[in-house]
Amino acid sequence: MSGEKTTGKMFYIYTRYERFWHWLQAALIACLLVTGFEVHGTFTLIGFRKAVAVHTWLGVFWLVAFAFFLFWVATTGEWKQYVPTTKKMFEVMRFYAYGIFLGYPHPCPKTPDVKHNPLQRLTYLTLAALLLPFMMVTGLLYCVYNDWPTLGLDGLKLSVVALAHLIGAFAVLVFLVVHVYMTTTGHTPLAHVKAMITGWEETASEQHQDWEKRSA
Repeated sequence: MSGEKTTGKMFYIYTRYERFWHWLQAALIACLLVTGFEVHGTFTLIGFRKAVAVHTWLGVFWLVAFAFFLFWVATTGEWKQYVPTTKKMFEVMRFYAYGIFLGYPHPCPKTPDVKHNPLQRLTYLTLAALLLPFMMVTGLLYCVYNDWPTLGLDGLKLSVVALAHLIGAFAVLVFLVVHVYMTTTGHTPLAHVKAMITGWEETASEQHQDWEKRSA
């Protein structure tokens, strides 16, 4: 908990689709991690064959859902939320390093037009543009292993693809753990979770202007 004092001003930050996509993706990632680690042999829950089938179909569904998300981002202009910026980057890093524990106000308060701070933008862009596509590509390669000769992929090794997919899974797991922790750092422990349910979030700063347009 950051200990920030709120001003009571509410913003409608997250649209219905954003909230739907967030929770759908959270559920898919959680289920994919569980079934994927079972396929890997980490534990036994529903059995190897069922885990493979469920993991495969969830992966295909996630691929389709991700395509819809990209379409939504491109057509609504929300892609601007993910454009990297270095403005106030170090201020945000200092805030998360120690300022959050001392009750300092967030240097980049959220608004409907600017929902992500510089560190979040970089993280989410890396996730959406690199890590998730990497998992999808390695997963698809795994699924079409028997067709590799036909596709001209004889040079690939299944063990290498499997290891790459596993490393990516651990990276997603790390992101998930950090993301869940960060949801507890609002002015109340469940403030960010509540915002992702209702769409409304209470600002934790006396400055409601767009930090990106203000002078540093």
